[in-house]
Amino acid sequence: MPKQNIIGIVVSLILFIGSFLLTGHAAAYWNLAALLVVGSGLAAGLFLSYPFQRVTSAWKVARNAYGTRQLSSEEIVHTLLDLSVRSKVDGVLSLEKEEQQATCSFLKSGLILLVDNYKEDEIRECLNTEMAFFNQRRKQSERVFLTLARMAPAFGVAGSVIGLIGLLMGINDTAVILKNIPVAFISTLYGLVLGNLVFAPIAESINYSTRAELLNQKLVLEGVVAISKEQNPYKLERKLASFLSPSEREGNTEALRSITRKYIQRKKQPVEPKDMPKDMGEEKIGFAEAS
Repeated sequence: MPKQNIIGIVVSLILFIGSFLLTGHAAAYWNLAALLVVGSGLAAGLFLSYPFQRVTSAWKVARNAYGTRQLSSEEIVHTLLDLSVRSKVDGVLSLEKEEQQATCSFLKSGLILLVDNYKEDEIRECLNTEMAFFNQRRKQSERVFLTLARMAPAFGVAGSVIGLIGLLMGINDTAVILKNIPVAFISTLYGLVLGNLVFAPIAESINYSTRAELLNQKLVLEGVVAISKEQNPYKLERKLASFLSPSEREGNTEALRSITRKYIQRKKQPVEPKDMPKDMGEEKIGFAEAS
């Protein structure tokens, strides 16, 4: 998560919690009975709705959405341009090493298809299928938190009803009334806060990270297909730049030129005698002496 977001969350939560403390009674907002009503109701509703494996998977996806830094589209474009130039200079088989070192699993899949000499239609079919199932899995995880966000206020109201029933049962007993009034109000507060400040934002974060990841995957798909067709890197740069915002497009052409120069210069470098095989060196030396 970006530093700016973390600072914004911390400052906002301090102000939010501070607004509750302005009443001067911090302990008034803690009620175990209200928390148990809302929490147990949410847990029961969640496990009635989804298998346990789906619930645990959804929490892992949420953790990754906040804790894992996604590659930017600009970084993906530069990586694909580098691979395109490398395949032009060293051949497609040179990408096999990159396939093993790729940190992006989708890019790794694309490079495997390239090295295995799949055709364009086959590459598109394989990668589009992977994108579709990735999107479906993420939607299921997002749905888990949308369900929690929808149910939380309802169980808050249920806690209020329970508190009111307890209040009515002890209408002639002041102690019972004072005991049940906090449950009636605080359970509603818990339901609203959990639904709108915790679960709904998590679902939206998963949705945003899914859209960003799908954009990166589309970039990789088009880049891999272009490399398989041995498309000119400058044409590829023009094509991939359409995925970027105008501010991100600046400097891509110069970056491509520097990548091209790097590989061309490396290709033109003479082989050092120490890098030659021993037999080859001896043969060349013998030939020089004979001449």
